[in-house]
Amino acid sequence: MVKVVTLGCRINSYEAEVIKEKLSQFDDVIVINTCAVTAEAERQCRQTLRKLRRENPNARIVVTGCAAQINPQQFAAMPEVDLVLGNKEKSQIVDILTSPLQEKSIVGDIFSYDGHDDFVITGFEGRQRAFVQIQQGCDHRCTYCIVPFARGHNRSVPSSEIIHQIKELLSQGFAEICLTGVDACSYQPSFSGLVKEILEAIPDIPSLQFGSLDPAAIDDEFIALVGQYKAIAPHFHFSVQSGDNMILKRMKRRHSREDVINLCAKIRAIRPEATFGADFICGFPTETAEQFANTVKLVHEAGITHLHVFPYSERPGTPAALMPQIPVAERKHRAEILRKEGETIND
Repeated sequence: MVKVVTLGCRINSYEAEVIKEKLSQFDDVIVINTCAVTAEAERQCRQTLRKLRRENPNARIVVTGCAAQINPQQFAAMPEVDLVLGNKEKSQIVDILTSPLQEKSIVGDIFSYDGHDDFVITGFEGRQRAFVQIQQGCDHRCTYCIVPFARGHNRSVPSSEIIHQIKELLSQGFAEICLTGVDACSYQPSFSGLVKEILEAIPDIPSLQFGSLDPAAIDDEFIALVGQYKAIAPHFHFSVQSGDNMILKRMKRRHSREDVINLCAKIRAIRPEATFGADFICGFPTETAEQFANTVKLVHEAGITHLHVFPYSERPGTPAALMPQIPVAERKHRAEILRKEGETIND
């Protein structure tokens, strides 16, 4: 038995499928692909590990992913864990598991890694939509985010490999293909160019979708493609985070509230059926009641109907964790207000 437990983002879901297929000939191995986006996410990782060990006393338990990359010593110290692999080393999991000499923790410098795992997966168990990784890492430094230190710098998968992976998944019967990455819009040399290349190379692709998109990186070429190719699904999810310009600056985001409003309007003008989703963080350090109200207003002004809302959670090691904090109860209260606003929109 091989079991892969996925915690966190769509990239983790894609990588979990890669790991599962690589280990198809192994027996009694459990891999936990962890998340480090918040301290709470790491706590849940540890809780999951303890539960898995109780339920599988004889299995070999491997911890990898972002939390393992950020805090390898913490996981190596857990008696429930047999092996800790960094995000670079997870691509070598088969060789490492079959090696006669094992260290408990094998975690290298992620910023020294210039490559990517070129393994081609054949499907996604239990899913109708297939994720395709187009890039890894992030060169931006949002003040609340630890992910660049877990994933390394921006590096892109060659377009030929991406197209080959998409064709393989389409041949397996998947009709929905979702491009994903840690910072997908930073794909090099051009995110818009990649989308166009895919659509021209696979003209009969039923549905091309996207993970979270950075509003600051969406250009007019991408918007033109949305109007030209109906295979592009008319739903777009943006990493917005706040509707207040001062808070956006303190987050070190690269867009303004006006950018989000204008972007949604441009897309809606050429695809009237388009719908929009967005991620929001409520109770970011220093956020006033008025600044939070600007986020609520933005939802209506931009016509955002699918809200992913999170109360701010301190991530040790980030600049935001050192800023004046909003009380946790108030963060949760604001998040609940915004969630209810989203529910009202969809009633």
